[in-house]
Amino acid sequence: MRIDGKVVLITGGSEGIGAACAAAFRKRGAKLSLVARSADRLRAAGGAEALITAGDITLPEVREAAVAGTLARFGAIDILINNAGMGLYDPAWRAPQADARSLFELNFFAPLAMTQLVAPHMRQRRTGMIVNVSSIAGKVTLPWLTLYSASKCALGSLTDGLRMELKRDGIHAMTVCPGYVKTNFQDHALGGVPPPKVSSGKQFAITPEQCAEAVARGVERGVRTVLAPRSGWLIVLAERLFPSLVEAQLAATLPDL
Repeated sequence: MRIDGKVVLITGGSEGIGAACAAAFRKRGAKLSLVARSADRLRAAGGAEALITAGDITLPEVREAAVAGTLARFGAIDILINNAGMGLYDPAWRAPQADARSLFELNFFAPLAMTQLVAPHMRQRRTGMIVNVSSIAGKVTLPWLTLYSASKCALGSLTDGLRMELKRDGIHAMTVCPGYVKTNFQDHALGGVPPPKVSSGKQFAITPEQCAEAVARGVERGVRTVLAPRSGWLIVLAERLFPSLVEAQLAATLPDL
């Protein structure tokens, strides 16, 4: 898909990967509509011409305002990027149920609801793209992020199904699976802390800008899945070929609880 002139709605657009996507798509000539809690950060990320909707994307009224406002301002939504998300480092066997539900509300149910709001418009126009930002943790379960992995696995499966359901309507769905990215992800986690061995691995992280460029190129090429960095495919392949070995290596990173 050619991005120039397209209307792009991005959730979680105030910082990290979302803000970097705003810059990458604006550079390519897109018209931006950004959603996140902080109005000031949204304005900084989107520039003077972007439409901003400040609020909690898990609330129906915020989602409805973002979609209705985008259609009123620009008359179309060509690309939906469901980027907003958060982590949870508590082990699944003891994590509070309320935290698990909050995690799925943001990581899965909010993207589903946004898709259900936008898809009828795209179907009517018979064109569009839905981009769901999952994680490499959605491809390979990370035991220090078990519930997060479950939510992102569900989001990836949703994206695969949407791609098949909406293909005849001219709508494409793409999954983005970032690995380590230099963002405030750990600071925004609902609970728990990552194991020391995991925290030290962030030295190999890519920047949000590198991830956003991979997303934009994926949209332009119409691919099914983007892994950023691409070396993440090696981890996915290793897990599929040698699951017991990979599980043992991942389990060894966990501290005694």
